[in-house]
Amino acid sequence: MTQLIIYPNDNGGVVVLTPALECGLTIEEIAAKDVPAGKPYKIVDVADIPTDRTFRNAWEFVADEAEPVEEVVIEPVAEPTNEVTE
Repeated sequence: MTQLIIYPNDNGGVVVLTPALECGLTIEEIAAKDVPAGKPYKIVDVADIPTDRTFRNAWEFVADEAEPVEEVVIEPVAEPTNEVTE
């Protein structure tokens, strides 16, 4: 089963990192190398990532403080609108 690494970006979205497993590193070693220091991350199965990427820029990385980092969930947020607020 293919696995991906997810972690929050600095804009509140989610980075989905597709590791090149042929590089000789384990997925854990790839995460340690490629996830920025101090960022929580999760190794997930590709099936856990929504296939509809229409609102991918609106995905949020949610890690409940009461749960270990392994319990991270990607949740889509409300559909963006074109309303201008002042």
